[in-house]
Amino acid sequence: MNNNLIITIGRQFGSGGREIGKRLSDLFGIAYYDKELINEASKSSGLSTEYFEKADERAPSALLNSFSINWLTGAGGLWGDGGLSNEYIFKFQSDVIRHLAETQSCVIVGRCADYILRQYPRCYNVFIHAPLEDRIARILSRSTNITRKEAIEMAEKKNKLRAAYYNFYTDKGWGVASSYDLSIDSSILGSEETALFIRDFIMKKDQRPKWE
Repeated sequence: MNNNLIITIGRQFGSGGREIGKRLSDLFGIAYYDKELINEASKSSGLSTEYFEKADERAPSALLNSFSINWLTGAGGLWGDGGLSNEYIFKFQSDVIRHLAETQSCVIVGRCADYILRQYPRCYNVFIHAPLEDRIARILSRSTNITRKEAIEMAEKKNKLRAAYYNFYTDKGWGVASSYDLSIDSSILGSEETALFIRDFIMKKDQRPKWE
């Protein structure tokens, strides 16, 4: 196991977690992975990206509802007894996450990366949250064709899926402060200052010279 710097970002939908994660990758000069993990897992496993897109941050019970019977039948034996056989999709993605952590310093968003990399000495785990009104405003600002009601429903659905996924695959609680090194409300400082705050926190906790 090497000494790469890994920052994992858990986030409520609409809290700005992706934006903050990207900013942290810039501040530290390290790679950033979010949806990019889907392509990496697809290349590594030889499976179509469709498998990973449909399974992205969904627990098996929720995942079943997103597939048609025909699609499941043609899944090449990955499915059995009404669920993911041997949790193939999660395993492939976990292998990719561990490989990335072994080969480079990086920021990884979601996908239970904090749990998967729990044995890594320089893995710092952050959870980004924000009040509902702040999250709804952010969702509406980037999706002009939806209503406020739809934005609220979207936020609730996404967070339920993320919580179910995290709680299914880990022995921790999604969004529970004790599950992370730092849990922070992004509405207090705003995205930029939150990223800077997290950077300073990690640098102090890491007890190493400042990165250029």
